[in-house]
Amino acid sequence: MLSINKVIPHGRGLAKVLLRRAATVELDWDVRQKSRFDATDSTGRALAVILPRGSVVRGGDVLVAGDGSLVVVKAAPQPVMVVRACAEHGSPFDLLRAAYHLGNRHVALELQPDRLLLERDHVLAGMLKHMHLLVSDEQLPFEPEAGAYGEHTKGHDHGHAHGHDHQGHEHQGHEHHGDEDEHGHDHHGHDHPHKH
Repeated sequence: MLSINKVIPHGRGLAKVLLRRAATVELDWDVRQKSRFDATDSTGRALAVILPRGSVVRGGDVLVAGDGSLVVVKAAPQPVMVVRACAEHGSPFDLLRAAYHLGNRHVALELQPDRLLLERDHVLAGMLKHMHLLVSDEQLPFEPEAGAYGEHTKGHDHGHAHGHDHQGHEHQGHEHHGDEDEHGHDHHGHDHPHKH
């Protein structure tokens, strides 16, 4: 098993010819937000990835193995909900409002100019449809927005889109999915990171 303990964000500083020759590994978002995981690259090599605690790996990042070999990370297609404004009765502002409400629930969210992507959740789908938005289930690579300070410089991050300030309190790394968060509760006074 090949040991990996270093990641180069987006392969910065590496020659393109090296990246073209490198093996690749496809990982979904659930795996890429973990600092320790096993995977198999495109050449069939078993990888044991052990990165600094709180690391988040993005599509395009390059893993560096103990033997110096490189593995380019690709964001694997996964089940996501795609949210779009209704062309007939809606406006781009509807998406902005949806991003605010999803951010207020600490939902990992990918922002596109004309759509939002998030992990499947029937409760959130119902809320978004109630806001007159179009919601479809698709299979796409998922790259949620990074936190305001960036995940490569901060100790931990789950890629939240923050549309709120919680009265000046900084959010400390929570992420919630499903029915238990529909009532929109907040978490103040926490100073310890959570890994879900």
